[in-house]
Amino acid sequence: MSETAVRRTPDPAVLRKVALSGLLGTVIEYYDFLLYGTLAAIVFGELFFPGSDPVVGTIASFGTLAVGYVARPVGGIVFGHFGDRMGRKSMLVVTMVMMGLASVLIGLLPTYHVIGVWAPVLLVLCRIVQGVAIGGEWAGATLMVVEHADAKRRGLWNGLLQMGSPLGSVLSTIAVALVTRLPEEQLMSWGWRVPFLFSAVLLGVGLYVRISIAESPLFEQSRAAVDKPKVPLVEVLRNPGTFVLASAVGIGPFALTALISTFMITYGRSIGYDTADVVTGVLITAVIGLVAIPLFSVLSDHLGRRTVVVGGAAGIVLLAFPMYALVNTKVVALLFVGMALGQLIQNAMYAPLGPLLSEMFGTGVRYTGVSLGYQVGALVGGGFTPLLASSVFTVSGAPSSTPLAVLAGACGLVTLLAIWRTGETRGRDLTQEVETRAGAST
Repeated sequence: MSETAVRRTPDPAVLRKVALSGLLGTVIEYYDFLLYGTLAAIVFGELFFPGSDPVVGTIASFGTLAVGYVARPVGGIVFGHFGDRMGRKSMLVVTMVMMGLASVLIGLLPTYHVIGVWAPVLLVLCRIVQGVAIGGEWAGATLMVVEHADAKRRGLWNGLLQMGSPLGSVLSTIAVALVTRLPEEQLMSWGWRVPFLFSAVLLGVGLYVRISIAESPLFEQSRAAVDKPKVPLVEVLRNPGTFVLASAVGIGPFALTALISTFMITYGRSIGYDTADVVTGVLITAVIGLVAIPLFSVLSDHLGRRTVVVGGAAGIVLLAFPMYALVNTKVVALLFVGMALGQLIQNAMYAPLGPLLSEMFGTGVRYTGVSLGYQVGALVGGGFTPLLASSVFTVSGAPSSTPLAVLAGACGLVTLLAIWRTGETRGRDLTQEVETRAGAST
């Protein structure tokens, strides 16, 4: 059965509502992620890991960031399984509640000075809950949009959804900028909590929209399939090449997000920039993303997913050192230029990921395949990158951009090789249940 037989004329009103639901979930995801990463660099070392060298405290804070990433593939497996078996919508309601509540709980946690070692333990537990929830959120929201849209506009509609990434970054950056202007005593006592508690507002709005959306039409069609996989994970791993490529494609964009957003604050402060200047740079890059992500998404509908991702991956391989050279001038305007350059490159790699990964898997295992592939890429690229980068400071004894540029370029090279091997996926029939062979092109 062709895809057009399932859905000849997608309802624009339904699509807009589904895209809004996914947008709000992505906003919460990136708001929480960037908020935690930013405050880990500024205050969490002292609040939850006191008594140690400041650098060690920063590494420990980024370690808890990595813990959340480690939990993501677990969430991808769990929510992917039930999303493929029971439906996309119900899983998305659960993931949104878990993400929002975990963030609010972080804002309510006592610090180390109040409850001792239990403070970092509870922080890690909250990060695990967040990680598990996020592991199922992105793929579910992406599939709801892609499976509702027609084949020629998957990139367009997914681009509207993925605007949640820079929008979440804008909100988190504004929140951090406001609380870091408080006197240090107020910031350390209660100010840092406010942005986390604000997640309750985002959660309420997101749930209001998400509960009323319609289930994916492609999933509804697949309910009646007699040969539907009972354990989608097993089916995905029967074709490990596709899963490995789906994971590898995401390493570059996630690594670059970590380096130009969360870790740039640590690096910028170490070479003499004011925290406010770097935070402003993060805000500028997020605003750029609000325009660049939908643009690159639409381009992927016209030029192909592979063409757009190749452009971004080649860009970071070639421009990683020039990007950091701009940052190292210690001129605030050039810092902004360097960060903006990195943001545009990241957006080119990131924007097509939704339709790209969705087009690599059949409907019966798509939630599992997309979730696991995306989250393993996030773990390797986004979870370990800031941890490795901060560890460099301990080993070298002095801040240096050389290992950071090498790390960015290497991750970009992984993405470049993976997308080249994957081939073009634009326009594939999403009703097909047979796993796409790695390297096949259309």
